[in-house]
Amino acid sequence: MTQITLVSNEEQSFPVQRAILKQALLNYTRKTIANSFKVVRMHQQQENHKFLAHFKKKFVIRRGRRGLTKNLGGHWPELFQMRANGSSVCTRTIQVDCRSDQLCSAFCFILRAPYKTIRDDGEKGRVFVWLGKESQEHEWPLVKEIADELIRRDDESFPIQVVNEGEEPDEYWDFLGGKKKYETSGEFVKYTRLFRCTNEKGYFSVSEKTVDFCQDDLDDDDIMIVDNGEVVTLWIGTKSSQVELKLAYKAAQVYIAHLRMKQTDRPRKLVATFKGKETKKLRKCFHAWGKHKTTAGDA
Repeated sequence: MTQITLVSNEEQSFPVQRAILKQALLNYTRKTIANSFKVVRMHQQQENHKFLAHFKKKFVIRRGRRGLTKNLGGHWPELFQMRANGSSVCTRTIQVDCRSDQLCSAFCFILRAPYKTIRDDGEKGRVFVWLGKESQEHEWPLVKEIADELIRRDDESFPIQVVNEGEEPDEYWDFLGGKKKYETSGEFVKYTRLFRCTNEKGYFSVSEKTVDFCQDDLDDDDIMIVDNGEVVTLWIGTKSSQVELKLAYKAAQVYIAHLRMKQTDRPRKLVATFKGKETKKLRKCFHAWGKHKTTAGDA
């Protein structure tokens, strides 16, 4: 059976998504009338391994609506973070805020930097590939390929410049709005875990999310436990109940007590935060953290 997958961009309305899917199905059925197929709908950054495997780790997510980047955008610096959660199959390169405080020594970043005016030698801009000190060496060839094939546009000849952390030229920081403090330790990547605490089935349960989790896995109806190796955070959804909060607090205490015996060299402290009040120590556990999405009824 042939499978067609529609990835839902959170910035598109459902009617737009439905129209795109309908057109895709029409185009497909014209060519393969004899074949049967199954349609699978999944959300952005929640793609499964089977889908991501088709892209061979070269999966890029840009911001903005359809056509914006190509026709109207592209005249300002753009920053992308390449990160794999768990399996290398789940490697995604996602556009983030173009600021230096978004950098992290554990990962590789791509900065597409167009010049305001064309230089005397005809150069229109430059693509910087930033290699964090604690990034994996086997990722370096891949991030260069992504920069060349997917970030650098077809109608431009931006040269690619590889920059090691600590050896950045001044213009690199200028494109990022100046040098600011950023995360220089990648230890948290080894310990990051996410748990969901809920009583939706009539009883309280704690379940661990897959390692390939994202910000949208933070369920507004529940309490989440986020461990980054230093701090265990109780994330409190706005629609969660007091019963869930009390039981999740007890569960977090048991979890910390267990780690105190298992990882004696890494004691955790317990903190709590509400949705929309997350600290940087929590946000760094998620790839390309952004504003929380709201439904039409909540807006």
